[in-house]
Amino acid sequence: MRLLLDTNIFLWIFLSRSRISADVETLIRDAQNEIFLSAASAWEITIKYGINKLHLPDAPEIYVPDRMERGNFKRLEIKHEHALAVTNLPQIHKDPFDRLLVAQATVENLILLSSDSIFAQYSVKFIDSKTYKI
Repeated sequence: MRLLLDTNIFLWIFLSRSRISADVETLIRDAQNEIFLSAASAWEITIKYGINKLHLPDAPEIYVPDRMERGNFKRLEIKHEHALAVTNLPQIHKDPFDRLLVAQATVENLILLSSDSIFAQYSVKFIDSKTYKI
């Protein structure tokens, strides 16, 4: 499987492991799967850190690359194609980071892994981490 982590899942893996089920942890740790983190998530983390809505043990420029390496996660850069694909998304909700993740998952044919069930309303491959079972 090729999975795109929502920002919350990436953060929970390292900061709040109890929020990740054993099945989701197995899915993420499975070496057969490719796990991606979007630059949009790095940007969202940086913004929340900068306005004191997110506390990390290290600054984001250290924390994010370090945890990506620990998790063997791949980078997903933001391309013009991703940004422009947001135009075609229905106005289900307005969170720009979430909308960009949906567009990236669609364009790159990735499965979006999140605890936010709103993603199920989009035409995107989606795994709800709250209900996922192996």
